[in-house]
Amino acid sequence: MKVILRKKFDQLGKVGDVLTVKDGYARNYLIPRQIAYQATKGNILALEEEKKQILKKEAKELEAAQKFASNLEKVSITIPVKVGEEDKIFGTVTNQMISDSLKEKGFDIEKRKIEITEPIKSLGIYTVSIKLHPSVSATVKTWVVRE
Repeated sequence: MKVILRKKFDQLGKVGDVLTVKDGYARNYLIPRQIAYQATKGNILALEEEKKQILKKEAKELEAAQKFASNLEKVSITIPVKVGEEDKIFGTVTNQMISDSLKEKGFDIEKRKIEITEPIKSLGIYTVSIKLHPSVSATVKTWVVRE
């Protein structure tokens, strides 16, 4: 029996794959658990239409992420911290501190999207990468200054 996968299934494939499986496996396992549905002409046409809609949506998201990244590239943030001897910071600059500074500038970014390559433990100028989309990231210049 030919089936179309609705969900990613590790043993079989990814969403939208058309597979040939044994009849009993399809009727008793895949279809009742809504992992797959039977590959009829109507379902294949519906799948093609869904793929077109998904591609359009992904293109819009990519374009929006690129615009947001270009606006974000222009921003630099300043993070005041307490320092000890030889300009060493007490602790490190965290993703949350960077996220809060960006919120003050009007950019609402989750702290999980901020990637700090190496811990920021001293005063200076750093570039921080922000992952906005799987294929789009932006860098923000971060000034770490004495409080």
